[in-house]
Amino acid sequence: MNDDKYTEKGFFRRLCEMFKGLRMPRDTREYKLARIELQRLSAPLTAIVVPTLFVIVLCVVTAVSSRRTELPPVDIADPIVDEPPIEDPPVPEPEEIPLPDEPIEFTVDTPDPAPVTPLPPSPIQTRSTDISVKPAPMDAVMNIKSPVTFKSVNGGRNPGTIGIRTSGRDSGGGDPHTEAAVMKVLWWLKAHQNTDGSWGTANKVANTGFAILTYLAHGEYPGSPSPYKRDFGPTVQMALDYLIGCIHTGADNVPHFTGTDGNEYSFLIATYALCEAYGMTKNPNCKEAAEQCLYRIVENQSSTGGWDYKLNRNSTRDDLSFAGWAIQALKAGKMAGLHHEGLQTAINKAVNCLRRRGYSKSGGFTYTPTANNNGGNTGLAGVGALAMQFLGHGTDPEALNALDVMRDWMPAFEAGKVAAKSPGGSPQYYCYYATQCKYQAGMKAGATKNDVDSWVKWNLAMRKLYPASIIDLPEKVADVNGKGHAQGYYQNNDAHSTRPYMDTCLAALQLMVYYRYLPTTSTKAGENDHQEAVAAKTPEKSKDVEVVVAL
Repeated sequence: MNDDKYTEKGFFRRLCEMFKGLRMPRDTREYKLARIELQRLSAPLTAIVVPTLFVIVLCVVTAVSSRRTELPPVDIADPIVDEPPIEDPPVPEPEEIPLPDEPIEFTVDTPDPAPVTPLPPSPIQTRSTDISVKPAPMDAVMNIKSPVTFKSVNGGRNPGTIGIRTSGRDSGGGDPHTEAAVMKVLWWLKAHQNTDGSWGTANKVANTGFAILTYLAHGEYPGSPSPYKRDFGPTVQMALDYLIGCIHTGADNVPHFTGTDGNEYSFLIATYALCEAYGMTKNPNCKEAAEQCLYRIVENQSSTGGWDYKLNRNSTRDDLSFAGWAIQALKAGKMAGLHHEGLQTAINKAVNCLRRRGYSKSGGFTYTPTANNNGGNTGLAGVGALAMQFLGHGTDPEALNALDVMRDWMPAFEAGKVAAKSPGGSPQYYCYYATQCKYQAGMKAGATKNDVDSWVKWNLAMRKLYPASIIDLPEKVADVNGKGHAQGYYQNNDAHSTRPYMDTCLAALQLMVYYRYLPTTSTKAGENDHQEAVAAKTPEKSKDVEVVVAL
């Protein structure tokens, strides 16, 4: 194993590589990476140069002031005897300044105070004693500085909040049965992990990415405060080591994953997992890997703002199914603080592509662009709607129309059962997006009655269907203390039923929607402290909820 992948580069090594890259042609990858590194190193360089200059100036001033200066001789005259005292000259009386008849008005420019937005009340006011995860104190969160500002968020991916949000007391949340199904999946994944840290025999990169996202959604990672950290922490660590070890530079001088699928869906899913892992762990190994992969996604966006198979930047096919994973990876990268210099530009281009090319009046959003923005199947309406919500445009007309298209959808594990016009692909793929965008629209502060009703109807059906549909295995999975735990998995009844890892993880991620991404109107994640301070004094101008990773 190459240990160099798991060590943080020293300051002077990074400095040398930066100067080397700056000498390369401006259109090369090395030059662009050097530019990014120059921005990162500006703070430490300033921290070294400024104090050094200050010490030099202080030494010079001290040396000059210490020199002895000879004073000119002074003659002291004898005092004059009987000299009359010198009287002070009389002080003239001040002239009276006439005041105007009208009072003088003074105008002072002061900023208008920002309106104070009260925190939205929590949909769950009481705890249930019958919950699947024992609630911990609400302050049981990671003891590290997160890149996400928690404003108007009550809880997140910690045992206390998971217990509250799955208590079954609220029709918009989960219940003990949904959380029990999640735990069966987590133990099943642990029991079926390969010795190299991956899952399955085919599409191992995508399977591993899905599994990592599933564990992270439950707050499981190396060093987490979870009561299962001794069991699931090593599982996640092995999975991350596998993904990072699969990265190699191809003939095109860009990163690839060994063993990825032909169309590079695996690349996007694995990048999404690495970005979210870095956001939660701040592990430098994840950071370097995620940055390399994000670079490729940003640089290979097509001129239209979309993405296509194999990350072919010259294609204008605009495959929305493919772009959905690219957008989720970009969002996770931004929230983790991985700000590639073209990241925001790529996000803006993606929004324009969704509006102009992906949108369909009758289908919500479609697989590829349709004539006059009309027609096509409705299956990808959830992909486009969630992408718009993640990118801060969830209340745009296109996103609202997609929510209307999905209004009568219902969760299912059988092909063609999710929606009347749904194509015959994997039903859990469509449900994965529908669950998230319905939750974001229906649970945000100020949600419309239609959006609330749509989410509650979907959620109650999901709470009944998913725990009953899990395939239980008779074997128990032993934890580090030897205690056995139930395990189970999901499998769609469709042409893709040979992919239990994807089906299982997509279903489990839906059952964790209650605490994975919490809807809030907080400041955007990934902004620096100064921007957050300014935003705190400025009225919120965004038209949409901000989606915040709840750690």
